[in-house]
Amino acid sequence: MDAEHGTQVIVEPPGPGGRRIRVGRETLGLARGPADLLEFLRRAGLDPDSVSLDDPALFVWHGGGPDVWTAPDDASGGS
Repeated sequence: MDAEHGTQVIVEPPGPGGRRIRVGRETLGLARGPADLLEFLRRAGLDPDSVSLDDPALFVWHGGGPDVWTAPDDASGGS
């Protein structure tokens, strides 16, 4: 998986428990923050040290960028 081959990581809007992370139709998991997202990418074969979360060639963010991990009405907090 990499941006050079047109593969993009879709980060769904924040919901209960975090943000769903997808590549195509495959769901990688539910991330509670950037560390979770980077771990999913590592498992998918990307080097997390070479990934920039604000890279528009790699990421499509829905419902907020890499600094938003909880829904506005989510009173549980989170990072």
